[in-house]
Amino acid sequence: MDHYDSQQTNDYMQPEEDWDRDLLLDPAWEKQQRKTFTAWCNSHLRKAGTQIENIEEDFRDGLKLMLLLEVISGERLAKPERGKMRVHKISNVNKALDFIASKGVKLVSIGAEEIVDGNVKMTLGMIWTIILRFAIQDISVEETSAKEGLLLWCQRKTAPYKNVNIQNFHISWKDGLGFCALIHRHRPELIDYGKLRKDDPLTNLNTAFDVAERYLDIPKMLDAEDIVGTARPDEKAIMTYVSSFYHAFSGAQKAETAANRICKVLAVNQENEQLMEDYEKLASDLLEWIRRTIPWLENRAPENTMHAMQQKLEDFRDYRRLHKPPKVQEKCQLEINFNTLQTKLRLSNRPAFMPSEGRMVSDINNAWGCLEQAEKGYEEWLLNEIRRLERLDHLAEKFRQKASIHEAWTDGKEAMLRQKDYETATLSEIKALLKKHEAFESDLAAHQDRVEQIAAIAQELNELDYYDSPSVNARCQKICDQWDNLGALTQKRREALERTEKLLETIDQLYLEYAKRAAPFNNWMEGAMEDLQDTFIVHTIEEIQGLTTAHEQFKATLPDADKERLAILGIHNEVSKIVQTYHVNMAGTNPYTTITPQEINGKWDHVRQLVPRRDQALTEEHARQQHNERLRKQFAAQANVIGPWIQTKMEEIGRISIEMHGTLEDQLSHLRQYEKSIVNYKPKIDQLEGDHQLIQEALIFDNKHTNYTMEHIRVGWEQLLTTIARTINEVENQILTRDAKGISQEQMNEFRASFNHFDRDHSGTLGPEEFKACLISLGYDIGNDPQKKTGMMDTDDFRACLISMGYNMGEAEFARIMSIVDPNRLGVVTFQAFIDFMSRETADTDTADQVMASFKILAGDKNYITVDELRRELPPDQAEYCIARMAPYTGPDSVPGALDYMSFSTALYGESDL
Repeated sequence: MDHYDSQQTNDYMQPEEDWDRDLLLDPAWEKQQRKTFTAWCNSHLRKAGTQIENIEEDFRDGLKLMLLLEVISGERLAKPERGKMRVHKISNVNKALDFIASKGVKLVSIGAEEIVDGNVKMTLGMIWTIILRFAIQDISVEETSAKEGLLLWCQRKTAPYKNVNIQNFHISWKDGLGFCALIHRHRPELIDYGKLRKDDPLTNLNTAFDVAERYLDIPKMLDAEDIVGTARPDEKAIMTYVSSFYHAFSGAQKAETAANRICKVLAVNQENEQLMEDYEKLASDLLEWIRRTIPWLENRAPENTMHAMQQKLEDFRDYRRLHKPPKVQEKCQLEINFNTLQTKLRLSNRPAFMPSEGRMVSDINNAWGCLEQAEKGYEEWLLNEIRRLERLDHLAEKFRQKASIHEAWTDGKEAMLRQKDYETATLSEIKALLKKHEAFESDLAAHQDRVEQIAAIAQELNELDYYDSPSVNARCQKICDQWDNLGALTQKRREALERTEKLLETIDQLYLEYAKRAAPFNNWMEGAMEDLQDTFIVHTIEEIQGLTTAHEQFKATLPDADKERLAILGIHNEVSKIVQTYHVNMAGTNPYTTITPQEINGKWDHVRQLVPRRDQALTEEHARQQHNERLRKQFAAQANVIGPWIQTKMEEIGRISIEMHGTLEDQLSHLRQYEKSIVNYKPKIDQLEGDHQLIQEALIFDNKHTNYTMEHIRVGWEQLLTTIARTINEVENQILTRDAKGISQEQMNEFRASFNHFDRDHSGTLGPEEFKACLISLGYDIGNDPQKKTGMMDTDDFRACLISMGYNMGEAEFARIMSIVDPNRLGVVTFQAFIDFMSRETADTDTADQVMASFKILAGDKNYITVDELRRELPPDQAEYCIARMAPYTGPDSVPGALDYMSFSTALYGESDL
């Protein structure tokens, strides 16, 4: 209060002698003050529905003077006296003067009697005192107030106008350009300033006065002719009029500031909502792609042919090369976008973003894990199916070959066994028939192994689910039934021959010996031909070497077999010699066998021809296996380099992310250089993919030269790309947090050093125990309970830590803090969350109370705001944004169309629901 007193006394309240001298020196000033002060008083009295005509007469009874003070102060004065006597008027004027004095204003030589007597000088002095106190005293610009503040405000506002130079409140305003400049600066659409001329002051002044009265609700307090015609216009009149401009425009400036604050807050909210919508769409698209792809990878419908399965394998390769890599990038970008959005929300003091149910980053990672699991199972199934079909084709061909040989052998055997030629045969013929039957039984026994092999192959085809199993089973059953029938017929014929044998005598032993030796030798040759023509399938050099060794052993038996052949032919030659020597009458061929020397020689020649063919087939297969071995070694040489390289890079990235060498920008630059070197390594991965494709096309299923598979390399490569991208994003978010929160590099280094010291497993995160120890190292007093100094931080420890730092919370508040530090409830605290926690309390961010205060300014101190006010003060898009989201106001002072900006402001910061 003393400040106001001294300032008014020193600067504005002139002594009585100065007031008299001013009026005596220039009577024109009295005229200007009369007009100005009268207009100023009426600008306030009209709010109460009245006005004055003569300033010294209309205030004499004190009633309108008291009313004027009530209007401009917003306070109620003592009840006025309604009498007409002089004492009543003096009482009313004294009440007004007492009220003025109560506001800290010293009235010099101004008494109620002078006012009641209509003293013009005293009346104008009193009005000027009121104007000083209620219109000028509260003006403040850059620590200056009242007259200096008002003058500084005028200079600042007119500074851009070169032909305006405001230095005082008298002659600086004579040309009228100062008034026009003030109006044009705030409302440029009201005055065409370019058309004004300095040499036409009357036009300039009248233009300013008319525009102010018409558009700014500032009454015309001055006459242009009085100002131009006076050498030095009255300073008090000019100050009074200019103060009206200040009050008119300062309110608009406050509204503009409030609107700007709201625009800023809404712009941040709109941007965050767009980022949320983008995340939801990208997450939805990625999950939909995974949902469509997993059933395809889980489809285990087998194909009947090798060609069809190889086509499936080629489709799977296209998926790996063409379809999956873009989705890997989308998944990585989705995680980066999510982290960036959460950082922006924290920095703008917004609640954390919670995606729709089923679209969390963890949900996407789970779905991705299911995809990769299905992918791995699908590839294993494809390779197993190809092996199965290859095995089935081999077995089916072997079955057909053996069945054809057996069917050829059994052709006509049943008819032969049903013959009754022994009934009319001679003794020698009977003996021959008997011996022949014995040879047939020997042959039949020799074929037993082939029948069992045919049945075993058919059984294996059934177990492997061969697609043509019905025809195989039917053919096998036919062979088995025929074999059983042959056994029965053979037994029946033997019994008949043995009954007849008693009637017969001798049999040619030589023929019998020939038959006995020729039959097994013939079977041996047939078996040899079958083995030499048998197809084979191998996967390693060792297997082909085993077949080659067995073949060489077979070739070693050929000389002994040739001796046996010559011996059998010798028996036949001996028979011919006996026949020729003794002229034996032989009817037909050897009765004991159908095998002729020509057949033996023919089959022997065929066996000799098949041996070199087998040699060539084994040699070609050996060369193919050597080629496969080279492919294995070629793949292993690259895989054994690339696999450790990927692991090394993963470890280096982990070290960079936790080291404190240089600033965060240095770490970011280092990481980006690593990212570039990793991307440049992609051609080596592609080359390894090409070698892997050659291995698969060669149907190579194992590789003893390396422990790395292409799947290991692919997974490692994808993890490396994801890790470097995620690490770069974390450093970028740390930079964003540091700059937004005002954290110095030294503080960041201290936070990082403490974090790294307690991150003993170098995982980039702290468990509850490590987090507690880290807080203690930074100066937080967690508690001194000697029973609990274990280095671990459970939920109660963390709550105690927060309370020791000034937090006063219950269960709900503690849950909120934990959701900030660990929003995904993983049980660990990341470095980014750690920094957010350490700097959160010092952040300079907008609050719901600030936004509510801004809305209250726009609403003119009302508890609600209307649609028209929003559209007038805010840009169109943000005004409509507020209108669409504000709830109707339901307070007792509500009007139609009123909107509740308070609930809307709290909802912006997550304190309620929109």
